[in-house]
Amino acid sequence: MSVNIYRVTAVGQHNEHIAYLCDDEWSLPPQIQALVDWLAKSAAALPRGHYVADVGFQWRRNAGGGGSAIDPAAMTRMAEIGMYLFLSEYSGFAGEDDDGPGE
Repeated sequence: MSVNIYRVTAVGQHNEHIAYLCDDEWSLPPQIQALVDWLAKSAAALPRGHYVADVGFQWRRNAGGGGSAIDPAAMTRMAEIGMYLFLSEYSGFAGEDDDGPGE
């Protein structure tokens, strides 16, 4: 899927699109790394508000630990601008043999 970053707006209005990272990537580790990198470059330019980083991912086949981590600097940036992290899990497995959810 991707990382969809947006600002939540008032009821009845469309949320404001901020960024879309990792188009068609279903594996969590590269998406989290892209989010961390984006926060390092872009978070300081955003005013405090109500933001969401929605990471849509699928399971890793044969996963046995390791995985993704968000470092304290990235978490601080998220807190400073008021960003929530949503982890949207989809069925199926991420990998070169799969095309997307339910596959």
